[in-house]
Amino acid sequence: MNLIIGANGQLGTELCRLFDEQTMEYFGTTTNELDITNQEQVSSFIRELNPKVIYHCAAYTAVDAAEDEGKAMNYLVNVDGTRNIALVAQEIGAKLVYISTDYVFDGCLTDGEYKTESQTNPQNEYGKSKLQGEEIIQEIMSSYYIIRTSWVFGEFGNNFVYTMKKLAESRDKLTIVSDQIGRPTWTRTLAEFMEFIVEKSVPYGIYHLSNEGTCSWYDFAREILKENTDIAVLPVTSEEFPQKAKRPQHSVMDLSKSRDLGFEIPNWKEALNQFLQNIEN
Repeated sequence: MNLIIGANGQLGTELCRLFDEQTMEYFGTTTNELDITNQEQVSSFIRELNPKVIYHCAAYTAVDAAEDEGKAMNYLVNVDGTRNIALVAQEIGAKLVYISTDYVFDGCLTDGEYKTESQTNPQNEYGKSKLQGEEIIQEIMSSYYIIRTSWVFGEFGNNFVYTMKKLAESRDKLTIVSDQIGRPTWTRTLAEFMEFIVEKSVPYGIYHLSNEGTCSWYDFAREILKENTDIAVLPVTSEEFPQKAKRPQHSVMDLSKSRDLGFEIPNWKEALNQFLQNIEN
């Protein structure tokens, strides 16, 4: 039995769909069924279900709100919630798959890519909370996979692709940040990798997974809207577009460890175009 925590989120819903397609047995929970911040509830629920694998897809992801009004909730969900899950997972001997982020890095690496063992240095509260989640899992557990990902988009949830398409309906010009560089990640690619590492029983530890290739948010927006000739997409600097939470300038993560497992990673443009076809059909 597999347990998907956060089964109604952007990634959790994609993972449920993948498991449905493959008729894999799983149980999915939302915050209504399982409040991960309630240690007693988490412990009794997971003990009773006794899953072999726990996919921890639940997280507080409001990056800017996490700087102030959402700060307490950010740490409650991403740190305490993760600790609650890790403790019972270790107790029952379950494998844990935890989703982390490129925000654990400071983004100051102007040349090259962040390796799984590179120095972490989160610059915002969200990144700090996710790194603490990683550290808790490594401290408590022996059978775990930590997957750091970035710039996630997919069918189920709010994301950059939907935001761009929505804005394009009402505007003739968009200004998009062009000096932050990273790797977009399609939820389908990420869900397939999560299943792959468990199925293949690859070595436990930290992995990086996003789609191949790199781009700026400006490049990403241009690719999303390339069929829309009625809108001008213009570059802007991070300084001209201030946000509450500091974002990494260059958060390209090295995918070689994941690639070397034999997992085929599509390029971000291929993944994006496949996704756009799927939602338009």
